[in-house]
Amino acid sequence: MSDFNSNFWSIFIAAVTLGGIVACLLLLHFAGKTTASISADNTTGHVWDGDLREMNNPLPRWWMWLFIVTAIFGLAYLALYPGLGTYKGSLGWTSVQEHADEMAAGAKEVAPLYARFSAMSTQNVSKDPAAMAIGERLFMNTCAQCHGSDARGGKGFPNLTDNDWLYGGTPEVIQETITKGRNGVMPPLGAAIGTQDDVKNVANYVLSLSGSKHDAIRAQAGQAKFAVCAACHGAEGKGNPAVGAPNLTDNIWLHGSGEAAIMAMINNGKNNQMPAQEGKFTPDQLHVLAAYVWSLSNNKSQ
Repeated sequence: MSDFNSNFWSIFIAAVTLGGIVACLLLLHFAGKTTASISADNTTGHVWDGDLREMNNPLPRWWMWLFIVTAIFGLAYLALYPGLGTYKGSLGWTSVQEHADEMAAGAKEVAPLYARFSAMSTQNVSKDPAAMAIGERLFMNTCAQCHGSDARGGKGFPNLTDNDWLYGGTPEVIQETITKGRNGVMPPLGAAIGTQDDVKNVANYVLSLSGSKHDAIRAQAGQAKFAVCAACHGAEGKGNPAVGAPNLTDNIWLHGSGEAAIMAMINNGKNNQMPAQEGKFTPDQLHVLAAYVWSLSNNKSQ
């Protein structure tokens, strides 16, 4: 790893790049000085297809000067922009900064469009057709990749239309979730619960909480061991929005249902992350997007 942390490769790349340009210029120079052995008819003596002869005419001057100008342009570019190893260029240009500048310019351009929504409540924004059209496009471009174009989610990705919220479904919490992101962690608890037989008993008890198909005898045996899970999910298994612990009584399963799926969750745990969007959108855009997401489970008539 020390080879990749040293300056060797940076210097190597810079040397190869500059050396290549200089070598091309030297080749052009010495090739122009070389006198070819020619025949009396100004040919090199090479003949193809019986009558195609190679003439000994020099390269056009315009071509030679174009080659030289191109090499000079390359050297100037490498001096101004990054291209020589870790050298950042005299202009300090980066693609990251250019993207940030373009995003800032775009946000400034559309700011007046969002300005009229900023003073409106989430509920009122959710009833504005123009705002919802904008919110839908924001959702499709950013959120649909995980939650689906219909916002109904999938395995590992919450359904946003059913009023079942891990952290709460108020407008303020939804906007906080979109803005700051979430990192839901369930630790592996198999060892804390006991044997795999104990884990199976707890899995059946969890299934019994929602009235799902389960083994009643195992569920009864697993109730006491559920105390390990109750620290987050509550004694009744109804969850805890403060830590994003899901409600186990509503028969909604984010990562799959059934004995095998629940046992795997208990044994292996889960780390589910939603990325923060505050660096991508302005506060007014986040307000409109949050209103759109809130509307999906509240404005059922729309």
